[in-house]
Parts: sequence; C-alpha cells; structure tokens
Amino acid sequence: MSKVFFDTNIFIYIFEGLEPNRSRMIEIRKRMLDRGDRIVTSAMALGEVLVRPTKLGQTSLIEQYDRAIRSCAQVVSFDAQVAWRYASLRATHSLRNADAIQLACAAHFGVDLFITNDKNLHKLDVPGIGFIAPLERVPL
Repeated sequence: MSKVFFDTNIFIYIFEGLEPNRSRMIEIRKRMLDRGDRIVTSAMALGEVLVRPTKLGQTSLIEQYDRAIRSCAQVVSFDAQVAWRYASLRATHSLRNADAIQLACAAHFGVDLFITNDKNLHKLDVPGIGFIAPLERVPL
C-alpha cells in the first residue's frame, strides 16, 4: 500500500472532465484501489478546487466536490509542523507559496508519490516524498 498525494490540478482534471487527463486519472485510481493505495491531499487543494463553483454560486457542486475529496482522500492541514517544512522548502527552492504548501503537506505525511502536472515541481527532491511525477509518467 502506497500513499499518493494528488495536487490540485489532478482533482480538477477529474471533476471538470478535462481529457485526456481525466481518463488517465480514472485508470490510475482503479489501479490504486486494486493495490490498496491511499490518496492524500492538502486542505489548500480542497480550497482551490472549491474556488470556481464558489465563484459561480454552485452550492450543490461545492458540496459534491467537498464530499468527494474528503471521502476518498486524507486531507492534511497546514499546521506548525508543516510550517517548518514549508519554510525549508521556500528557503532552498524558488517555489510559489502554493507549491511549497502542497509539498510541505505531502512531505509531512510521508507520501510515496506526489502526482502533479506542474512542470516546475518534477525535478525536485523533497525529503519525505518518495518521488514527484507528472500524470503521463505515473508508475501505477
């Protein structure tokens, strides 16, 4: 069983039906279920996913997305311990705040794989994260 972190863009592909990424994620998710892998994400990712339906006043969609994420993923909060990892990442890498928060949450939880299509993150080696992979190269 592996712990797999989903970056915000991964949920958006699934929820908004963005192909071919949506189909690829559904395929990966089926393999994860077969293997008993766990999804991990951050509270920030949950918030980012809810921005668009909130802006559009789509209450039922807000509730649907929230329920879907929290029922399938462990949602990691940004707390004082994660803040230390965040500070270290920001001090040693040229990262946007949001990326550093995502990586700090994943590293704090000790994930095996971090899936993102953010090309700026693929080259990083972050203690606490087994490896970071783009969607097309996920080894599942």
